[in-house]
Amino acid sequence: MKYQSPYTPDFSKRDPLPGVAEEFPGRWSPRSFVRSPIPAEDLAVIFDAARWTPSAYNEQPWRILTSTPETFDTFLGLLVDANQKWAKNVSLIGFMVARKNFTHNGKPNSTAVFDCGSAWMSLTMQARKLGLYTHGMAGIRKDAIYEAFGIDREEYEVVAGFTIGILDLKEKLDKPYADWEGPSPRKPLPEVWKQGAW
Repeated sequence: MKYQSPYTPDFSKRDPLPGVAEEFPGRWSPRSFVRSPIPAEDLAVIFDAARWTPSAYNEQPWRILTSTPETFDTFLGLLVDANQKWAKNVSLIGFMVARKNFTHNGKPNSTAVFDCGSAWMSLTMQARKLGLYTHGMAGIRKDAIYEAFGIDREEYEVVAGFTIGILDLKEKLDKPYADWEGPSPRKPLPEVWKQGAW
């Protein structure tokens, strides 16, 4: 891994089955980050990974809008207050945006948001390969995002926000965030995987 953190997370609450690639249970959404720039070439690799995500009709409906050093404060202000408190130390803030309609026929793309989620996971896993961490967020100011960037509501849907950065010590977080910091367990497999009948 290219980026090294001063903090080693405790994954003892996670119980993947033997054979599950370690990258999956090794992914989590921290809030404590080291404020440090990520070189442009590394960001390009992260977002290029999202480019290879599968999508309905190969539509690739995701559009990924990210901060620059000059626009960071603008992006930070588009998060809800609770997320601004910890996200001020991340390297980058972004928003996942979905194109609502197919380009080949103009009809609604009912799986556009699903495909955006896949693209988000792709860039997340690539970031982890580099030693970086991501945190997806529902807590964003959607109306303000449309206005701030002149995004056409008829053509695009703002789906979610995210951050990317270098993991820092959880002790640097304020309460209650410090208490929440750590990889969470998952529901038992039979609760989420149904075979043959609902």
